[in-house]
Amino acid sequence: MQSIIDFSTVGDDEALVLQLAQAIKKIRPEMDIYLLSDRNIETLAGRPESRFFNRIFYQMEEPLELHLSILEGIRNRYRTPFFDNLKRYAQRPIATFHALPIARGKSVFTSNWISDMGEFYGPNLFLAESSATTGGLDSLLEPTGNIKDAQAMAAQAFGAEHAFFVTNGTSTSNKMVLQALLAPGDIVILDRNCHKSHHYGCVLAGAQPYYVEAFPLVEYSMYGGVPLRTIKQALLALKAHGDLARVKMVDLTNCTFDGHVYDTRRVMEECLAIKPDLIFLWDEAWFGFAHWSPLLRQRTAMGAAANLTEYLASPQAQAAWDRQADALGDTPDDETLLNTRLVPDPRAVRLRVYQTNSVHKSMSALRQGSIVLVKDVDFDHVESQFHEAVFTHASTSPNLQIIASLDVARRQMQLEGYGLVSNALQIALEIRKQINSHPLISKYFRVLNNAEMIPDTFRTSGLADYNDPALSWDKALQSIKNDEFLLDPTRMTLSCGAAGFDGTTFKNILADKFNIQLNKTSRNSVLLQSNINNNRSDIALLIRVLVDIATDIEKKLLDNDDGYQKSFANKVHELVDDLPDLPNFSHFDDRYRDQPNASTLHGDIRRAFYDAYNEAECEYIPLDSPEIAQRLQSGPALVSANFVIPYRRASPLWCRGR
Repeated sequence: MQSIIDFSTVGDDEALVLQLAQAIKKIRPEMDIYLLSDRNIETLAGRPESRFFNRIFYQMEEPLELHLSILEGIRNRYRTPFFDNLKRYAQRPIATFHALPIARGKSVFTSNWISDMGEFYGPNLFLAESSATTGGLDSLLEPTGNIKDAQAMAAQAFGAEHAFFVTNGTSTSNKMVLQALLAPGDIVILDRNCHKSHHYGCVLAGAQPYYVEAFPLVEYSMYGGVPLRTIKQALLALKAHGDLARVKMVDLTNCTFDGHVYDTRRVMEECLAIKPDLIFLWDEAWFGFAHWSPLLRQRTAMGAAANLTEYLASPQAQAAWDRQADALGDTPDDETLLNTRLVPDPRAVRLRVYQTNSVHKSMSALRQGSIVLVKDVDFDHVESQFHEAVFTHASTSPNLQIIASLDVARRQMQLEGYGLVSNALQIALEIRKQINSHPLISKYFRVLNNAEMIPDTFRTSGLADYNDPALSWDKALQSIKNDEFLLDPTRMTLSCGAAGFDGTTFKNILADKFNIQLNKTSRNSVLLQSNINNNRSDIALLIRVLVDIATDIEKKLLDNDDGYQKSFANKVHELVDDLPDLPNFSHFDDRYRDQPNASTLHGDIRRAFYDAYNEAECEYIPLDSPEIAQRLQSGPALVSANFVIPYRRASPLWCRGR
């Protein structure tokens, strides 16, 4: 924990109290802290560090005030400005002459044909609907009342300077940020395996993506995260090419669908050491819950930005920069920069961090409830652009219930998020333990551990398995603090290839036969996620189902002849050992590059996208045609006219230009 407070002017006891309060705020920022003391509280209250306390009392001379202060603190967190107002609105007698017949529910409850819809959802859903933004309901496009208050409370809760509610998913949140901050010709360092919204956001903004590759996990048919060295190589290549000034943003997914979490602070520090005004967009669609875990928060964009802001204001930051400048000299070569743990010049850094969260993916929000969190020292200069992006993408008829659920999700996490997330983590660890230690289940299924999901080079702590009996707290904390990539414990990749199932088949068996739902699969695995909705009964159900499936496999192998057993072994070999390579990005076609023979990889994706509208210029070649292999080898060049996007991952499979 980095401390920049000078305690030399107070006594030892007072210093310990201030340090304790600071530590509690770092671990549990949502908590109120009150100080009861028999010391000189007037002097203590005058110190800047007293901001960590909600109020300071002299001994117990005001027990009633202390009691009322605690109640007020809880009441402030419990308050949900938009949801509270929506409940009041639903109880008012209102006649509607606007274009939303379903509002107030009369067209539903008096119908002979759709009244069952009213019975299913209940009256409040319809009473709390309106097409109006007057009468106290506020406007999501230009909030001035309770929505504005709700967003301000969300920003404070998540450690951001600004928060914006989005009612059509993080796909839209990402496109808003990209459009607001990028202009035609700007370059963005972009994870090639990111969500499709980032690629289309570049098309909309006219920005040129410089695709960087994540490390492959061929044996599980998936990608991890983008190594920091790869990102630095891209920045240095653009610098050597004279294009560093055009690089506006680094855009990465944290955590990935499969659970790979970046060392966000280190990525930002080292990139800012190369270009101190870079903007960072961290797509944390799956990681919003992490703010409520003291261990994982530091790996979130807002958590890392807060720590980095504090560090850059300290004397240590300037001293570290001075030592680095002396060691590297004036003109360090690229190889030296790649091999050096870089620190930025605190005098030059403009810290600009954006985080998008699918609140509905890990908190109690309705589907498509998303949020944009902002910590940007230059936001005043781009605020009007950001609002234009909101006008472009946000509906003029946003779903009021989604807005309310975002408000309520914030309330819940501030009041009980720590316990809920702790339980989700414990559930995940128990699932890992039960599956991997079960004598029958583990013959055919296993939850992949840290060592299997993250190569050694990115795990300097040596942490191999969260359930290792020999694992010490020290090693776990070292992993969270120092490893380049961390595996989100709540995301469990369940290998099913040894059971003879490909991921999609196994997913369908679980859903159709056992009523267990999940959504992400690979060639030989499925992804299990624990969240604040799960409990121990869910673990018992999963284990019981896996026992039944494993027992059935054993019985079939025992009851059938050698031919069946050989067929089963061949299927397992095909799924576990005989795996195709994972493709990497090739390049944009020369017509979409500034300089066709340049070593840099960025290209004009927007022009390429619209060139594909010219049908006369497009060929249609079946993917299984032998002509493809021939043309890849000897030409003429094949240029993909479309994205090839397996859902939730955008992975154009060959020449990405059009």
